Amino acid sequence: MLDKVLGKLARQHDENLLVGYDTADDAAVYRLSADLALVQTVDFFTPIVDDPYVFGQIAAVNSLSDVYAMGGEPLTALAIVCFPDGGDLDVLEQMLAGGLSKMKEAGCVVAGGHSVRDPEMKLGYSVTGTVNPRKFWPNAKAKVGDALVLTKPIGTGVISTAIKRGTARQEWIDGAVASMTKLNRRAVEVVHQGDFAVHAATDITGFGVIGHLREMALGSKTTIRIEANLIELLRGALECVQAGDIPGGLKTNREFAESCVQYAKDIPEDLKTLLYDPQTAGGLLLSVPSEIGKGLVAALEVAGIPAVRIGEVLPKREKLIEVA
Repeated sequence: MLDKVLGKLARQHDENLLVGYDTADDAAVYRLSADLALVQTVDFFTPIVDDPYVFGQIAAVNSLSDVYAMGGEPLTALAIVCFPDGGDLDVLEQMLAGGLSKMKEAGCVVAGGHSVRDPEMKLGYSVTGTVNPRKFWPNAKAKVGDALVLTKPIGTGVISTAIKRGTARQEWIDGAVASMTKLNRRAVEVVHQGDFAVHAATDITGFGVIGHLREMALGSKTTIRIEANLIELLRGALECVQAGDIPGGLKTNREFAESCVQYAKDIPEDLKTLLYDPQTAGGLLLSVPSEIGKGLVAALEVAGIPAVRIGEVLPKREKLIEVA
């Protein structure tokens, strides 16, 4: 909806705005000097787990992820809180404490925030970071021949739906929470420390794998081919799909993006469904030169990151995305 509205408005021209909303990128990038740019993002949402402390952690990790997806380093954050009038303040305290714990882990200072009364709880952050304006990672510059590397398994959307319905097994919940509370910071550090070239990047969040691949392919004027069976799934994700624990966002993602996809004949329907699953605090998707893909995956694995090479970038074809 926001994209439709913004598209009708006159766009401000500023040569220092290196990334705005034109390419549906993860965050804005604004150049301050030849060697310094700001990275700015905002994100907030309703609880997806029962524990308020864990919810706060997930909200913080999810908000920080957009800065990491640009190759940036978080600097400051402002909390965005919606909370019921007369609600239990202990719950609010636990939410904010959880968020603060992850902000501290990221080296990001919570400098304040804003709250409103709302019958439905929501929490998130506006995060500002820094990046070199010549070295940030846009989502729209993938190059033909690139390898695609994904740093986290998928399935948080369907598992979160199962949690709400009371049908999720504890081991599924534990796995999803562990993934959603893990910062993408270490993955960015591995890339920078190993001096790995990144042509394009995004994080897999609300639009699911296909939705974010669509943005990358569309912006880069390419076709992206992925091998669905190489994408790691969280334990319980397939069982949730089979049980009908399908979030509304998944259905919306599929209705919007499936026309851009060409499937191989043998792709299981359950796996197709998970490719549209909206993720919270998902992993990074990195488009890197093919010759360094194997080395990057190995370096990430050594750092404890479950990275996999899931596909490649092709010259533009009839469909934006091919699923093999």
